[in-house]
Amino acid sequence: MHRDGDTTMPGIGRRNLLLTGAAAGVAGVVAAPTAASAHGQADRTALVNGRIHTMDKRSSVVNAVLVEDGVFTAVGRDVPRGGPGLRVIDLRGRTVVPGIIEGHVHIVSLANRPGYHVVIENARNVREIQEMLAKRRRGVPPGEFVTAMGGWHPNMFAERRVPTLAELDEAVPDRPVLLFQNFSGPARTNTLGKAFLETASIPVVVAADGTIAAGAQSNAALYHLRVRQSFEDKKRSTRDAMAYSASVGLTASLDQVLFPAPGPLAPTQSLSNLDHYRMYDPWLAVHADGDAIVRLQTNFLHNQNDINLPELKERLRNVFPLFGDDLLMTGAIGEWGAPGDGSGAAWLEAQRVIAQARWRNTNRALSLAQFQNIVAAYEAVDAEFGIKDLRWTVHHVPFVSPDLLARLGALGGSVQVGTFRYPSGTAGASGSPFRSILDSGIPHAGIHMDGVHIAPLNPFFGLYFAVTGRNAVGDLINDGEQVTRGEALRMFTINNAWHLSMEDKIGSIEKGKLADLVVLDRDYFSVPAEDIKHLRPVLTMVGGKVVHER
Repeated sequence: MHRDGDTTMPGIGRRNLLLTGAAAGVAGVVAAPTAASAHGQADRTALVNGRIHTMDKRSSVVNAVLVEDGVFTAVGRDVPRGGPGLRVIDLRGRTVVPGIIEGHVHIVSLANRPGYHVVIENARNVREIQEMLAKRRRGVPPGEFVTAMGGWHPNMFAERRVPTLAELDEAVPDRPVLLFQNFSGPARTNTLGKAFLETASIPVVVAADGTIAAGAQSNAALYHLRVRQSFEDKKRSTRDAMAYSASVGLTASLDQVLFPAPGPLAPTQSLSNLDHYRMYDPWLAVHADGDAIVRLQTNFLHNQNDINLPELKERLRNVFPLFGDDLLMTGAIGEWGAPGDGSGAAWLEAQRVIAQARWRNTNRALSLAQFQNIVAAYEAVDAEFGIKDLRWTVHHVPFVSPDLLARLGALGGSVQVGTFRYPSGTAGASGSPFRSILDSGIPHAGIHMDGVHIAPLNPFFGLYFAVTGRNAVGDLINDGEQVTRGEALRMFTINNAWHLSMEDKIGSIEKGKLADLVVLDRDYFSVPAEDIKHLRPVLTMVGGKVVHER
């Protein structure tokens, strides 16, 4: 991670970084930094000689942008190529896109991962998983776990399996390891992990090959790691989550919580069970330290099936929506305000009290019937209180109809289209009808991966799925609903900015907006379709600061 604008990488001197661009293939010609520079980062930076896809209303492509004090101040022909105090980065023809925005994710859960966590979702095979774990092992204190939890599925690896106990021992022989899939396992550990878990206060049953059964046994293994976490451990995991987000070009996220479990830790809690009051503490601390490098907006989920809705009402009375700064702010009510997904007295009452409080609101629909019920409820609440200015949305929407989309759009709402079927979807469970939704004309349709439990965080998997209709093993499961590369990128940038109520600040590269951008290693618009999921940023900028460079 790079703090306070420091763009150096190990082994590369700050003075030579942009001059050489060694690993990234991005070179710069640098004038002397101004006195106002922080740790050597100039207040004025020009990125030139690129193919910069702005995602403005005309989908303009320009070759240069100027960033001053964290904001785009010139785009295209007006960008200076030299002058006092100006740092110039020569992009050498590389493709640049706006910072990618995740409109429905659980990244705060990733920030609370126990152990020394590594994200393995980008590994192509077991050998690469081993290499990632071995690399993470460096610097891990004796007895501490190396972990890889959630966001991946065996289908994403060539062998369609995870490493065995023997293979984990080969990669990390001297530290315990725990791989944990989905919400509640199954899990896999190595010899040291097996010895620890089998003799823990609540013994865990571990098979000879290191497998831990999904459910109670995997949750118990997770518990033993969670109770060992200190607050500093959680701050480390938060910084790791931010750094990984920046490394895949994800510059802003809208977090949706998941299944609250307030109070003390328990061995029955799954990976997605967190205290929905305290889960933000490490992120808040890192932000207070001045170390936040990506943007976070936090929705608030409430799961009380009580028509009196005491917890939700207290939240609405005591929290301000959209309160904070551009790096960390409160959001809306969501993924839901009460359980029910469109039905039940508590769910219906929740919509009323959210409308009365004048909050933005979202709900999920996993079937056409749920979508119908949610839209009908929104219409009833609009008739009573008026919600057309509140941006009420529906997420996931694997099934839609033109009529329902038109009715939702007439309420000032929109949809978030899920790509979480990429890891393990089938023709019968293929995800959202992207093409039908865009063709309906509903404005601001966004796209999300729904990471980091059941799906990856890396947005390029979602872009690949939306463009090709193919899942992780290459099966065509969403034929006829594919969208163009430009449409998919627009859904993941400026359209998603609307879902954060930040479209005037982020989501496109335009004069006056915050300078969030991603320089890619290859051209997203021309690489073979199969290569989209393997695209990587060589440089990520948030608010004009380089937060990732490869």
